[in-house]
Amino acid sequence: MSLPERFDLTYVGRDNEKHRPIMLHRTVFGSIERFLGILIEHFEGKFPLWLAPVQAAILPINDDLTPFAEEVANTLRDAGLRVEVDDRTESLNRKVREAQLAKTPLILTCGAKEQDAGTVSVRTLDGTVRYGIPMEQFMQKVTAHVAERRLALDLFDK
Repeated sequence: MSLPERFDLTYVGRDNEKHRPIMLHRTVFGSIERFLGILIEHFEGKFPLWLAPVQAAILPINDDLTPFAEEVANTLRDAGLRVEVDDRTESLNRKVREAQLAKTPLILTCGAKEQDAGTVSVRTLDGTVRYGIPMEQFMQKVTAHVAERRLALDLFDK
């Protein structure tokens, strides 16, 4: 609203007198788009866990384990996480590779051992893989990590 004064803007009205215009500055999408572009570039598409569009990909090893994968997904969804189950009939290596290319922060694989023990195996984008993590322990670490909005994905002891 102060720009007309700063630029000494005037117009001649119907009464042939000079009037000061009212100037409205409006940016609906421009600044948001620039901000998101900078954010994506800064993180190189590898968003922190709390900001990632899909926070965890759950990959059952075979079709028989899809119900267990859905159960794990529902547990994570109940905690407020954004989760996808990849139940396609592809090889596990292909599913893992595609989840890595999508830059999904957490990749959980569900096999028969995990189902029997009530655990999960977790792979992070930095290549860290941990097998047999109890679901309760995993949930505590992930929910605390998201609540604190940490940038580094340091869920496991190195």
